[in-house]
Amino acid sequence: MGEERPLPPVVARMWGREPVTRRGPRPRLDLATITAAAVELADAEGLAGVSMASVASRVGVAATALYRYVGSKEELLTAMADGAAPPPPEPDGRHWRVYLEMWTRAQRDILLDHPWLLTVARLAPPLGPRRLLWLDRALAALAGTGLHDGEKVNVATALTGYALTEAALVHGMGGGDPQLEEAGIAGAADYGEMLAEVLDPDAYPALTAAVRSGAMGGGEGWVDDADFVFGLNLLLDGVEALIHRRSGTAS
Repeated sequence: MGEERPLPPVVARMWGREPVTRRGPRPRLDLATITAAAVELADAEGLAGVSMASVASRVGVAATALYRYVGSKEELLTAMADGAAPPPPEPDGRHWRVYLEMWTRAQRDILLDHPWLLTVARLAPPLGPRRLLWLDRALAALAGTGLHDGEKVNVATALTGYALTEAALVHGMGGGDPQLEEAGIAGAADYGEMLAEVLDPDAYPALTAAVRSGAMGGGEGWVDDADFVFGLNLLLDGVEALIHRRSGTAS
């Protein structure tokens, strides 16, 4: 085997891989305590309320002392993205499709409960033990489907991306976008009316027809569970078709 790859400091801390020193006083804090405090601040005030100084104050240490446990704001955000994740649902023998529907919906709901995650988690792959447990459970649910491991990872990635996109849309359109709020656009119907005002039917014939048919007015505010389920079923139908091709048997 080759040399062991060095881990980024925050990843080593999240996994308990940081070397333990016996010199000096016993640490007063740990990364989990700091992360929990930062998550509480972000939930209450958004990411604007999270700084090394504000987190240090919340846990009762000087800001300089915090750097012993987390080296930068970026490292803190990485730890927060993992710390905000609850345990995933367990497959418990459920059919892979039933489980992945539950799994995807749960991911969307976590993002809506912690909307600051939409910024932190958008481009970062999972690095910590909590988020990687979600990936593990999705792969476990796909065991026996005939998909190879790379395909299973791609399925989980696609579903995570869908949850992220749906949560961002609901949050942004439901008050997360100050421009829409200022214009009095509080729901899909209002958005459709705005589009009807600006669309040129010659340049946007298909979209204009969709708007005029009422396609934007079906949801309660910005949230229509039927829309979420429709998109999720499109993805899962594709996964099911792939399983059929791989295994040649019913899934």
